[in-house]
Amino acid sequence: MAGSTAGSAGASAASGAARIVGVHGIGKYDYYLEAGRSVAGAAEAMRLKWDRYLQASLGGPGRAYFSEVAYFSHVLKEDDELADPRRFAAMEASTQQVVSGWAANLGFGEHFTGALKSFTGWLLTRLDRRSAAFAELFAPEVAVYLADQAKRERARQLVADVIRKNRPKVVIAHSLGSVVAYETLWAHPDLEVDLLLTLGSPLGMRNVVFERLLPAPINGRGERPKGVRRWVNIADKDDIAAIPPALASSFTGVDVEELVNLDWIDFHTAEKYLGCPALHPHLRPFLG
Repeated sequence: MAGSTAGSAGASAASGAARIVGVHGIGKYDYYLEAGRSVAGAAEAMRLKWDRYLQASLGGPGRAYFSEVAYFSHVLKEDDELADPRRFAAMEASTQQVVSGWAANLGFGEHFTGALKSFTGWLLTRLDRRSAAFAELFAPEVAVYLADQAKRERARQLVADVIRKNRPKVVIAHSLGSVVAYETLWAHPDLEVDLLLTLGSPLGMRNVVFERLLPAPINGRGERPKGVRRWVNIADKDDIAAIPPALASSFTGVDVEELVNLDWIDFHTAEKYLGCPALHPHLRPFLG
């Protein structure tokens, strides 16, 4: 019942929205819990928040920019009571592999030869607080998405359903959401959007994400999904999720790259990215 009410309220509030669908990034499970385990409630709470971020940047208080934010974070959580211990152990190992691969992209661990688990524990004690906190959010969700094919397909299907229902002109995908959106648009070639806007994307992260993408890169290069007419990528120069920040060296069909300087501490949040003036010229043609 709660999910139905939230969904109806969201549809009403978003009726005058620009045709934009958002795809969120890491660390959004709390929205699901706070909404009483309602996917619709979590999605609506995120839509309202993302609208406020764009309102502060683009103007138009009270205007609905987003039709909907595709919510999938609940899919990537394990049910501790139902999980197979062997499957949980595999997830734990894949999480450690993500941490070590990510750390190698930061310049840590190239010469490490000990046990992976010992290394990840050692590494987390030596990172600054922001990096350690980021790794503890980033690694488990990325690992589950990439290692558990059932969850991966379910997350993609949720995003595809939202895009198909709303028929947006623009998809804005942040962080891990850019990976989910990229794979979703490839997996569902009937979905067409005028603009894919990726923010703080780890799509090009070697030995963590890039080589595991579906479809797999060919000869070391990925490609813009066929249903996307234009792809713009924006990344903060210090964003430790967006390594490398530029995607054009790894993907064919990236039309514009914007390297920005959001905040030396708050370098990866949706709030900072959606408030960035670099988005304006790409979004304004779709805002009526």
